[in-house]
Amino acid sequence: MPGTNLTRAEAEARAAIVSTETYTVELDLTTSEETFRSTTTARFAATAGESTFIDLIAPTVHRIVLNGVELDPAEHFADSRISLPDLTESNELIVEAECAYMNTGEGLHRFVDPEDGEVYLYSQFEVADTRRMYAVFEQPDLKAAFTFTVTAPDHWHVLSNNPGASTPVDGTIEIAGTERGKLRWDFTETVKLPCYVTALVAGPYHEVEGTVTSRKGELRANVYCRKALAPYLDADVILDDTQQGFTFYEDKFQYDYPFEKYDQIFVPEFNAGAMENAGCVTFLEDYVFRSKPAQARVERRTVTVLHELAHMWFGDLVTMKWWNDLWLNESFAEYASTVATVETTKWKNNWVTFNALEKTWAARQDQLPSTHPIMADIKDLEDVEVNFDGITYAKGASVLRQLAAWVGEDEFFAGVAEYFRKHHHSNTTLRDLLVELEETSGRDLSAWSEVWLQKAGITTLRPEIEVDSNDDIAAFAVLQEVPEEWPTQRPHRLGIGGYDVIVDETGVTRLEQSMHVEIDVRGERTDVSELVGKHRPALLLINDGDLAYAKVRLDEQSLATAVEHVGSFADPLARSMVLTAAWDMTRDGEMPARQYIDLVLKNIGRESESTTVMVLLRQLSTALALYVHPVHEADAAQHVAEQLWKLAIEAEPGSDSQLQFVRAFAAHAQSELHLDNLQGLIDEKLHLEGLAIDKDLQWDLLTGLVAGGRAGEVAIELQLAKDGSASGQRRAAHAKAAIPTVEGKRAAWDSLVNAEKDMPNALQYEATAGFAHVHDTALLEPYIDEYFACVRRIYADKTNEIATNLIEGLYPAELAGRVADLQDKADAWLADNADAHDALKRLIIEGRDGVRRALKNQERDY
Repeated sequence: MPGTNLTRAEAEARAAIVSTETYTVELDLTTSEETFRSTTTARFAATAGESTFIDLIAPTVHRIVLNGVELDPAEHFADSRISLPDLTESNELIVEAECAYMNTGEGLHRFVDPEDGEVYLYSQFEVADTRRMYAVFEQPDLKAAFTFTVTAPDHWHVLSNNPGASTPVDGTIEIAGTERGKLRWDFTETVKLPCYVTALVAGPYHEVEGTVTSRKGELRANVYCRKALAPYLDADVILDDTQQGFTFYEDKFQYDYPFEKYDQIFVPEFNAGAMENAGCVTFLEDYVFRSKPAQARVERRTVTVLHELAHMWFGDLVTMKWWNDLWLNESFAEYASTVATVETTKWKNNWVTFNALEKTWAARQDQLPSTHPIMADIKDLEDVEVNFDGITYAKGASVLRQLAAWVGEDEFFAGVAEYFRKHHHSNTTLRDLLVELEETSGRDLSAWSEVWLQKAGITTLRPEIEVDSNDDIAAFAVLQEVPEEWPTQRPHRLGIGGYDVIVDETGVTRLEQSMHVEIDVRGERTDVSELVGKHRPALLLINDGDLAYAKVRLDEQSLATAVEHVGSFADPLARSMVLTAAWDMTRDGEMPARQYIDLVLKNIGRESESTTVMVLLRQLSTALALYVHPVHEADAAQHVAEQLWKLAIEAEPGSDSQLQFVRAFAAHAQSELHLDNLQGLIDEKLHLEGLAIDKDLQWDLLTGLVAGGRAGEVAIELQLAKDGSASGQRRAAHAKAAIPTVEGKRAAWDSLVNAEKDMPNALQYEATAGFAHVHDTALLEPYIDEYFACVRRIYADKTNEIATNLIEGLYPAELAGRVADLQDKADAWLADNADAHDALKRLIIEGRDGVRRALKNQERDY
């Protein structure tokens, strides 16, 4: 039996038989709290006499009618498929089923607000969960036009891809103790869409009416969120970002926005940042800020808004044929949204954010043994589920930036515009895009595509410098080092910058650029004659401007300058690149972890970019937890907490950095004095000027006390009584799982792994993070054998999203260097489970590699 999987070979065979035309989908959301009625009428052409199948995941199928002939569900429905025998040239299929609401963020997700009992629904279909809501040929190249009809309580907003109108119908339904009437919503027919971007959102959402101006006129652009979040919804900011995106993309793509409206809905318990449903985009509701956010989060929301809008063209209008080209959808949207953010919004330094956040993600993913070419070989749906990764998003976007620099940005977007003109409403492969870019740029991209898209791995660029007696550059070369597993030499268009230490008349020290050249790097060694004869600056930076995708190394003198003065860079991008180089050196065992920690703590107080601060604090935590040798761990942890508190005290009152430093301090506080400081902030006996202790910061402080053993379940319940919202429930799940006792960890583990009923996805995510939130890693040692004993069961019994989060989140990486046979246990599991699916083995291999890197770096830090 196929389970819920679908192979590429099966999809190709089905597409050779079937050509979809229309779907009419009727849904009744008033039948029960566990299931809803789904009736699908699919019309499609086919090769006469052939047989195939349509996809559906449902507890019950009541009726199957193919071309007027009743088919027995017991005979024709099994697993996730309905068999369709003896097709004709023109076919009509009717499927009546009871489909299940989900609490995993997949299919049609159902959320009950703990504050008022109201129900909120939203669909999430990518990769292959459309079949959880209606019968469908679940593959991206079988596009069709869709018509939805929905029966729902009369106080709900009901949204889909197209506009709709409602009429009353007979009957009532009880929700949150109140009897409600019913409405029937009829939505107009869509243009041809891939099924995974169809959408349904329903519930008593708070609505802010809005419009955007398109080249084809004014369009509806409403913004929605749960009623409880209505006071915090800054819809005007969201709509302003959206309008900037409309204007920018229609100009760049030379193609009008392709749909009839553009609703944006912030939904609860969402697994990702957002989803590009055509004309009906859903977002993680954490982007509605009920407490003061780090500006990194506000900036990221803008990028996400523009990312999803870019998908309306790249993905929704023109769609990949199969999931091996998923990267092109996501990489293009990530690249285009960064360009749009820089050029049209207040976040002018978003390339700094891209370097600090996206490129570090890409480099980390690209050095795992499971790395893959950007254009991955996707054999089946389980393969694609684990390919929503740093290669698909961040490396691909980095490579597209390099491509735009190589062919010229104007030529790049001209090729994209022609691509949309030729292939709108159809399916394509990578070659279809490259043809247009070759035409507009005059360059042959076949060799470029081979080394950048079809080969994995990240190269390292290292300077080789000779100076004469006057400290002038006598020779300069860029050496390109390749990983053994992926020995691919790549061409790079990049800058080389020189920076000198300047002390102004006020005594302020700055690192300012004193030279810059732009060159092409090819092969193992590239001599740079343009620098010969110039006086050697204090710091030389390869890839100045961050056009290339590569790890960068600093020579000895430049590294010494960076350690002393990196906080003095006038240019935040250059500063971020030097810090990224230092982090890469740390991860690769070339810089001891405690030296990197000191570098960060010495310079982060002067950092101006919120995202850079956020990323540095994450890397600081990783270095402390995994890369510091265990014999130095206690002293290093105390030092980090002390310095974070000092940074919080010295930060500008009310600043973004102050907030981030306090949160980081709460996560690292262990000593009695530091826990006293947390308690003082909560009790308002200790004040930091400008710091508002809002609801989310209260949870941060309390969780720090819990992890430090100063507070427990009673304090958590008291805080939950003050904040019983959905956000409060999630924060409480994390805090409870962080209780540092044998009993607390057992309760958390069992709730995640052994409970009869899974907790909702958002609570599971927080509880998983809370379980690993420990200062004494010995608490986690009893679960190593249990972990390896249960991962196969988890993967088999739970949905992909839930299983992946658990298997990744519970991997015992924190015990690296503390349990001698940790790697042996992983090796034994891999040897004993050779028949497991590659996607599951990949998760274990990645966890094992994280431990390998930790052990190597701990040895370097000894």
